[in-house]
Amino acid sequence: MNAVLKPLDVAERRARIVAEAKTWIGTPYVSCGDVKGAGVDCAMLLIRVYQTDGTVDPDYDPRPYSMQWFLHRGNALYLNGIIKHCHQIMEGELQPADIAMYNFGRHAAHGAIVVDGEYIIHAYRPGGVVQMVERRSIAHALHSCWSPY
Repeated sequence: MNAVLKPLDVAERRARIVAEAKTWIGTPYVSCGDVKGAGVDCAMLLIRVYQTDGTVDPDYDPRPYSMQWFLHRGNALYLNGIIKHCHQIMEGELQPADIAMYNFGRHAAHGAIVVDGEYIIHAYRPGGVVQMVERRSIAHALHSCWSPY
């Protein structure tokens, strides 16, 4: 987690993260992909977006990983990566640029960037592309909420 930031700095960083996430909308879903416009999955979307403001080290790359790792392993790889860079918050505390983790398979294995109180941006395999959707569309699978700030 980063050093303590002034409130204005945090607001600016949150706005930049949401703006950067929006530039990925329409990028096809590709497992282990990380190229805007060409292909990305939900883990690499978060990594590449949060690398733009220094929240995630520019050299951090958890690949390779299997597209179906979360169905067969007890180790919560994705969530463990989130824990390294964020602190857990309550759902009611979510702000723009926070992260919502969703439980698919054996544990929290899908992440999305919060846009505001209603929307998230995520690379979702069933949707086929990075998209901005209503949070409630997958609220049934919400596992936990995290903030890097």
